Amino acid sequence: MKINKIQHNMLAIAAAICLSSAVWADQSSIKMIEPGNFSIDADEIQGFRDKMQAAVDGNFVAGNIILVGNNDGIGVLESVGTQGPKQTTPMDAETIFRIYSMTKPIVSVATMSMVEDGLIAIEDPVSKYIPEFANMSIIDEQTGAVTAAKTVMTVQHLLTHESGLIYGIFDPESPLGKQYFQAGSLRSDITALELAQKLAALPLRFEPGSKWTYSRSTDVLGAVIEVAAGKSLDVILKERIFDPLGMDETTFFVDASKASRIANPIHGDMADPTEVTPMLSAGGGLHSTTEDYVRFANMLLNRGEYRGVRIIEESTLDRMTQKFIGDSVDRSSFFFGPRGDWGLGFHLQPVPGKDNAGPFNFGWQGVGGTVFIVDPVNDFFMLYMAQVRDAPRGAPMDLTQSQRVVYEAMLD
Repeated sequence: MKINKIQHNMLAIAAAICLSSAVWADQSSIKMIEPGNFSIDADEIQGFRDKMQAAVDGNFVAGNIILVGNNDGIGVLESVGTQGPKQTTPMDAETIFRIYSMTKPIVSVATMSMVEDGLIAIEDPVSKYIPEFANMSIIDEQTGAVTAAKTVMTVQHLLTHESGLIYGIFDPESPLGKQYFQAGSLRSDITALELAQKLAALPLRFEPGSKWTYSRSTDVLGAVIEVAAGKSLDVILKERIFDPLGMDETTFFVDASKASRIANPIHGDMADPTEVTPMLSAGGGLHSTTEDYVRFANMLLNRGEYRGVRIIEESTLDRMTQKFIGDSVDRSSFFFGPRGDWGLGFHLQPVPGKDNAGPFNFGWQGVGGTVFIVDPVNDFFMLYMAQVRDAPRGAPMDLTQSQRVVYEAMLD
């Protein structure tokens, strides 16, 4: 019997799952090596710790973690503080974080693995999978006028945040932002598909492909790939990412038996990860540990493969890290202004000393205080993990400062 590409890939995934279950059950992703492999010395590591401790002492976070590694191992792993206010357990590589938008790159990689299998194409109209996205309209928020969209929204637009969708939570006072709230964009008692259908009933802010705006695009993408695969998003990610990589603690919801390991913010409240809801948010619903996310970052640094298991092809990752904003797209809402670009699910930022011609690092961050970057040119990945909500500004160490201090130490 001839085996087609989809069958072949699914057999490979099944084999990888068996391998990870058998070999990695007791094998950590963290193998320590000398920090000198990254040109980081003991004084510089102490400098990291001093800033991390200052963030704790300054009541910005209860604790934080910084990690630098590559395919040879982990050269820096420093943790300071506890898992949360009134908690005595030290924060460590097994602490569970709400990683929020660090969910997006995982979903984007899963989507591109489905592209490889022919289950979906980035050129496909979103309406192919969710018919409600046919015949969209555009709102002029100055006048309130609504006109028919001229451009069809595609899967690529979802991957690149050029869909015309927005994030109502980040834009609550705009006319469209208010419509998002009225439509229930923050509800957790509906599914991702139901959310997508509600958003499809609203106008877009701009013609798809004409502007970059951070948005609910990845949440809609999650609903799209559920339809394309005929499976729920948690199953898709488990089969295509988590089981092959051995990421057994990266989940949408946390079992109550692990509640004591959940990080919590000093200021404000965050949703309870043990509360199971119908919403599987592709844009920000996952929880993970530092030890688990290392596996994903390491796979990306190693060109789509981790410990002999290939998740995506090198050519696919190359495609994902191309510049998609370009010169023709309005980047007035781009977080980095004129600097850098956006790929298929990742930020692209020039490494220190370089310009928009590159080379770039890539990755993304979570609004709750987490970030990861992958730098193929300097051969490292970095994670910074904390849990932040409504904290005062000016922390001596955070998801931005962590990148700066690591680069300064490595490249001085």
